[in-house]
Amino acid sequence: MARPRTPIGTFGDISYISASGGQVRARTRFRDTDGKVRRVSATGTTRRDAERNLKKVLADRTSQGAAGELTANSSFTTLVDVWLEDLDLQDKLAESTRALYERNMRQLVLPVFEGYSLREITVGKVDQFIKRLATAKSYSTAKQARTVLSLAFGLAVRYDALEKNPVRDTARLHKPPSETMALTLDQVEAIRAAVRNWRRAPGTPGPPPDGQLEHIIEIMLGTSARIGEVLAIRRCDVDVTVSPATVRICGTIVSPAGKPTYRQHHPKTQKSTRVVSVPSFVAEVIRQRLVLIGHEDPEHLLFFTRNGTPLTTNNIRRRLRAVLSEAGIEGVTPHAFRRTVATVLDRASGPDLAAELLGHTSSKITKEHYIQPDEAVDPVTAEILESLAPKRPDGA
Repeated sequence: MARPRTPIGTFGDISYISASGGQVRARTRFRDTDGKVRRVSATGTTRRDAERNLKKVLADRTSQGAAGELTANSSFTTLVDVWLEDLDLQDKLAESTRALYERNMRQLVLPVFEGYSLREITVGKVDQFIKRLATAKSYSTAKQARTVLSLAFGLAVRYDALEKNPVRDTARLHKPPSETMALTLDQVEAIRAAVRNWRRAPGTPGPPPDGQLEHIIEIMLGTSARIGEVLAIRRCDVDVTVSPATVRICGTIVSPAGKPTYRQHHPKTQKSTRVVSVPSFVAEVIRQRLVLIGHEDPEHLLFFTRNGTPLTTNNIRRRLRAVLSEAGIEGVTPHAFRRTVATVLDRASGPDLAAELLGHTSSKITKEHYIQPDEAVDPVTAEILESLAPKRPDGA
């Protein structure tokens, strides 16, 4: 019968021998974190001193791991470093998402937990942290912090540093009630007029706007595409020779911190690549853009800076805010056009078609975040309920 192995991190009897310089050497056999048994020793001026130094060496080996692996005694800062390295090794995240994860971890989470070892971070500590963050900041901020914490502790579990992820047992975050609001047709027309008239009045100093913002808005309204997806449309992605004209949504514009803005070869998600048939007003805008770049390479963007480089989403958002603020229109973001498209499609054909156009894998997301609730009940109910009308008295 095989003899059972001693658990990792345990050691046998301690023996003592004389060492040079009048020192005492304490030694023992220790089962290391890689499962192998090694002889470990330490010296001291006395037996007790040598034994104390030996146990300190053994504790350090247990906490650090034989090969620098994570353990329950590793610091939270060490976990964060290992987790970020693991994200880079997997290389599955968009660069913007990777940057967001690191920013949330370093700004929201690390300042709170950097002084703890992993074993000291309990469900209670994490639960209180998330609740305080939701109260002090917002539901969204707390949710983002919870996400990166859960991912990091998930790695700790996979590395056998912890038996379970402490984030999993925290109380569920409750999203505050909110209502998705779409733009009305009158609001859309007011926005169009504000953009069309911006800085074009007689006597306005400086060159007039280049017209790109107007065109970007029309394409967002006719495709439901995100602002970054619209800015990433190339000459080769559009086809105005068919009826209706089509646009292939197959990229997005990203601006990594400290790096040049560039076109990413897929939209927000890999599955949201799609070919969209567009209404006539969008086809006309595309034709106007094609006239400007007809001599350019097929990979050339429809929208670009004076230097031919990609426009940034932040610059378009800032310009839209400035234009609408001057016109007295507040609270409209590029995403409002996406919600408006989803709501119009839902009213006409239901949420499944809206989800398909928006590039969602399920209409659940579309209904929850993009479609304005319809308070009107089908008027057919009035006809059906006529059957409950009181009967007229005989002879009346």
